[in-house]
Amino acid sequence: MYEFLAVFVLALIISSIGFKKYVWFISLGYGYSIAGISAAMFVLYYHRMTFGTFTIAVILMIYGLRLGGFLWLREKRTKAYNEKMKKEIKSGKDMNFFVKVCIWISASFLYACQMSPLLFRLDNDEGTDFMLIIGLILSVAGVVIETVADFQKAIAKTKNPNRFVNTGLYRFVRCPNYFGELLLWTGVFLGGVTIYATFAQWILSILGYLGIVYVMFSGARRLEERQNRIYGSDGEYKEYHDKTPIIIPCVPLYSVVKYKWLVG
Repeated sequence: MYEFLAVFVLALIISSIGFKKYVWFISLGYGYSIAGISAAMFVLYYHRMTFGTFTIAVILMIYGLRLGGFLWLREKRTKAYNEKMKKEIKSGKDMNFFVKVCIWISASFLYACQMSPLLFRLDNDEGTDFMLIIGLILSVAGVVIETVADFQKAIAKTKNPNRFVNTGLYRFVRCPNYFGELLLWTGVFLGGVTIYATFAQWILSILGYLGIVYVMFSGARRLEERQNRIYGSDGEYKEYHDKTPIIIPCVPLYSVVKYKWLVG
């Protein structure tokens, strides 16, 4: 478990950027923690890496760097986005320091748990098996979907910043970027199910997976609430809302607003 603690400490160091702006604990801190942990695994486990573990580590590092870079550029370059977020998210200037520390620690622990399936596979020195291949396929698909969705939304908002997005992947699901992230972490979790050697490894891996699933559905709920406030009187939006699944394509779940336990 010393390796897991080391990963946790690394996540704490990287995500401490959130003390400058608390939302960065779960945005920039998230993306760069995943990238940083992946890079550390290359350094520490390069002699144990197989094709499967090397590939998934590369996927996660690219994912983290892309996400962190995308969020950073969006904050720095998109005036409309920043103005909107000032109304939606508190600055955190008046937030109690103890609360910030709790967010920092819990977020960093989640990031470490999310990465634990890869860590445990490397630590247990297992090769590439069928479940890792399945996990790789899902993870690659998830990163591609999330990346395409983010850029499609950015392009659509550049053309018409005051309209909801229902083009491209958004025709099939209202939160395709969240769906892509769910696929990514489902792949990471499944890629480790054949190698968890102890009860603690199972618990940490399950906590990481369930944690990110909760975060994605919580994010979808916040987005739905915001869109309902902004576009609720738009008949076209209402039709889109009522006929397009919110996060998983082909699954008839169209709203999560009523699930008030989905808060974050």
